[in-house]
Amino acid sequence: MGHDVFRFGDLEAVVGDNEAYEEHRAGYNGIHRLIHRSNPRTLFVPAYAGLNFEHIFDGSQEFQNPTILFEPRKAPMKFTRLGEDEAELFQEPTPTFHLESRTRFKFVPPHSIDFTFRCKPTQHVFTHGYIGLFWASYIHAPEDRSIYFRSKKLWQQHCTPAHDNQSTVVHAENNVRLKFREGTHNALFKSFSPLTFDEPFYYGLFGRQMFILMFERGENIRFAHSPNGAGENAELQSYNPAWDFQFIVPTYDVLQEYGFRARAVFREACPRSEILAEVESWRKSLGK
Repeated sequence: MGHDVFRFGDLEAVVGDNEAYEEHRAGYNGIHRLIHRSNPRTLFVPAYAGLNFEHIFDGSQEFQNPTILFEPRKAPMKFTRLGEDEAELFQEPTPTFHLESRTRFKFVPPHSIDFTFRCKPTQHVFTHGYIGLFWASYIHAPEDRSIYFRSKKLWQQHCTPAHDNQSTVVHAENNVRLKFREGTHNALFKSFSPLTFDEPFYYGLFGRQMFILMFERGENIRFAHSPNGAGENAELQSYNPAWDFQFIVPTYDVLQEYGFRARAVFREACPRSEILAEVESWRKSLGK
C-alpha cells in the first residue's frame, strides 16, 4: 500500500507516495490529507498534496519536457510506515538527475509534523553545478491566499499577482545567484520577489486554523508562492493557491548527503506572539 492514515493529537494525516487512489491523483506525494479536529475540510486539495516533492532542477535539463520537470512525481517512490507516529518516503536515484532521496515524517501531538529530508547525488549531471529542489503545498481554497513571514523584525504579506510572477522569496543574506540556460521558459523558481525574509518560517491562514512551516536554517531555503497553483475551486468560486519552498545545494560532491530539518504546524489560529513562541520552542528542542 502506498499510503496510510496517522491520527495524533488534534490532527488526522494521510502520508503517501505518488500512487493514485480514490480521488487522490497519481504524481502527488507527501501529506495527501491533513484535517484538524475542529474542521472537516482537509488543508490540502484532496486530489493533490502538501509538502509534495515536486521538482529537481539545475537551470537547464528540467526545461526539456514535463517528465523531467516533475521527475520526483514521475519516478517510483516507496512508502513505509515506520511505526504509530512515523513514515518514510524513499526514492532511488531518479532517471535524469540520478538523485536519491529519503523523507521522514514524525507526528508530534497536538498539531505538529517534523519533516526531515536527506538526498544524495550519485552522478555529476547537474549542468550549472548546483542542485535545486522544490516542494509544493496545494491549499484548499482559503479565503486569504497569502503567506506571512518576517523581514527586518516586521511582518510581510506575500500574495503574488499571478503564477510565475515574483514567486520566490530568498533569505536576506542570500548570495547564491542561480544560473539558468538562456531561452528557457519561466518557472516559480526563476521568478523573484523584491521581498526577503530574515527568519526561516512562514504561515498562512485557513479559516479558523493556520499552517506554519518552519526550518532549522534559512540560508539555502527559499519560499515560493502561487495564487492559483492548484487551479480553480468551482465549489467555493475561488482558487487553490500553492504555498511552496525550495532547498538549494549551491555546490555538491557525488555520494555526499545533503538535507534539512523542518516542522509543519496545523493549529487553531492564534496571535503572532504565539507563532513566534511555537517557532522558538521547536528551535530549542533541536538542541536536545
